[in-house]
Amino acid sequence: MGPLFCFMYIWQMHHIKSYTLPEATKKLERYCAYQERCHYEVVEKLKGMRMIPEAIDHIVAHLIQENYLNEERFAKSFARGKFNIKKWGKKRIVRELQQRQISTFNIKSALAEINEEDYLTTLDELAKKRLDQIKESNLQKRKKKLADYLFYRGWESHLVYEKLHELI
Repeated sequence: MGPLFCFMYIWQMHHIKSYTLPEATKKLERYCAYQERCHYEVVEKLKGMRMIPEAIDHIVAHLIQENYLNEERFAKSFARGKFNIKKWGKKRIVRELQQRQISTFNIKSALAEINEEDYLTTLDELAKKRLDQIKESNLQKRKKKLADYLFYRGWESHLVYEKLHELI
C-alpha cells in the first residue's frame, strides 16, 4: 500500500484540471453570478485555471456582454458594502478599489453612493464606541489609540482630528 499511496498522492499534487472554453465560461458565469466581481478578480481566477490569454480575453468579453461583469456596478456595491457593514472610511475604500485596478471614474461613482450625512454619523458612532473600549488612562495615549483605529479604517485625517478634538 505504501508505494501506491505515494504514487497517487504525487499524481494528485501534479494533476491540474484543464478546462475547455465552454466549461471555463460556465464556471466563470457562476463565479460572477454568486457575487459582484471586478475584471481583475476574473482575470486572476482564469489565470489560476491556467487559461491562455486569448481564452481569458474571450471569456471576459462574454461576461461583459452578458452583463455578468460590470466594473461600475462592482465598485458601487463594494463601496456600499464596506461602508455599511465594515464601517470603512473613503480612503480605505479608494485604496482597496485601486488595488483591484478600478478606474478613477468608477471609484468616484462608487463614493457618490455614500450619503455624506450617514458618513459623518457613522464616524461619530464608531469613534464613540471605540473610545468607550479604550481602557487607557493617559489622555494622549487614548487619543493616539483612537486616531490609529480610525486611520486604519480609512477615515480622512481632517475628520479624525475634528472628532478627537470634539470627543477628548
